[in-house]
Amino acid sequence: MPDFAVVIPARNEAAYLPATLRAVERQTFSPAEVIVVDNASRDDTAAIARAWGAQVLRCELRGVAHARQMGLEAARSAWVATTDADSLPRPGWLGALSAAAPGHSALYGPMRFFGLPRPWPELSGLSYSAFLHVCRVVGRPNLAAANMAYSRAAALLAGGYPQVEAYEDVILGQELARLGRVGYVPGALVETSPRRLDDGALPFLWRHMRNVSGHTRGYFDEMRE
Repeated sequence: MPDFAVVIPARNEAAYLPATLRAVERQTFSPAEVIVVDNASRDDTAAIARAWGAQVLRCELRGVAHARQMGLEAARSAWVATTDADSLPRPGWLGALSAAAPGHSALYGPMRFFGLPRPWPELSGLSYSAFLHVCRVVGRPNLAAANMAYSRAAALLAGGYPQVEAYEDVILGQELARLGRVGYVPGALVETSPRRLDDGALPFLWRHMRNVSGHTRGYFDEMRE
């Protein structure tokens, strides 16, 4: 099984990052590298990451695509797995990705919200899995960076992440699909924060649909702070 680097971009994520790093630490298949890219944070994000033993990179160019690209270029492992600083990979996440890696250029898996009363986490997981299935059927796999892995060599050959405000992960995933096989891994579950629901479900769905339809601006409002 190939070695994996886990890359986590983070901007002002001191509140969420410890739980994410704890989840990475508890993987049944240990990563060879854990890289936290501090995207010009103004809080203790970098100090927290260093305390956990992660490699910390400072990216002064604000924007998650810049941070993801820096992590990709810094990684030395054959494969890169990405998640977000408010997400919790389940213990078998990296092991499932590693087992599925041979013969693929990229992989992705299911997600659901955590921290909501039941049955909302389960329903969010079912609805997201149905969405991913539709994307696969129409030949446009939707690889979200909170739960995504790829061959580092293939990603560099594809040109890495496009420097856009949003949708950079899906664009890279589609480029990787042109270079080789992309696989969906049902056992590689990531739970993610519902904080983007803070403004309400309808605004969240509207932003998400704009993002999925190819709009590369307007999803991460905090990047304009």
